[in-house]
Amino acid sequence: MKPLRSVAIFGAVGALVAGIALPAYAATKPAEAATTVQQLAAVDAQSLVVASQATAAPLARGTFTATTPEEIAKKKAEEAAAARAAAAAKSSAAASNFSTAGYALVSPGSGEVRYPLPGGSYSQGRTIGGGHNGADMLAPAMTPIYAAAAGVVRASAESIGGYGVCVMIDSVVGGQRVQTTYGHMTYGTRQVQAGQTVAAGQLIGFVGSTGRSTANHLHFEVWINGGLVEPYSWLAANAG
Repeated sequence: MKPLRSVAIFGAVGALVAGIALPAYAATKPAEAATTVQQLAAVDAQSLVVASQATAAPLARGTFTATTPEEIAKKKAEEAAAARAAAAAKSSAAASNFSTAGYALVSPGSGEVRYPLPGGSYSQGRTIGGGHNGADMLAPAMTPIYAAAAGVVRASAESIGGYGVCVMIDSVVGGQRVQTTYGHMTYGTRQVQAGQTVAAGQLIGFVGSTGRSTANHLHFEVWINGGLVEPYSWLAANAG
């Protein structure tokens, strides 16, 4: 009986020890809820853990740029058109901002000043500004060019720098010294030579696209007493 009683006593003591120790052991084990998203990602890098509050955001078409060749070509064309429109507006604004005080040297229609191209044969291109010293009068090749005022031909050559085929004339208009330049003429079409006296409205050459030019036009410059003036306004004030 003594051995049995000893076994029973030891069993009771073991149960008591286990009942006391197990809660303490459980308290020292990390809780599953304490595991972080970073820890989960480190264990399985291909897993994606998303918070329950996350919501899907719609992707608008305007939030990304053109990617197909057609879209890229269309975008470039639109940008080029906008750039051309801006340049034209800038040129027009520059012309309207010029002060024309002192431009009227003679009475309009007197004949002392003539338009260098026939009426209705050209359209107005850019004018002076940004390093461009003249007005571009856009006209078909071989449109006749006339002297804007009577004077003496200062220069006439098949190549004068960026002007290409060019004629330059020194005149006196309304008592003021006026110099006019006619650039980008067609090769072999000059009708006057340096030192020659010309009359207002005399044929001096034909429109072309020589020198630094990308299209047929007359590059027309006007200088009064050594100062550059806006050609379209000067013609309007003096030629009528």
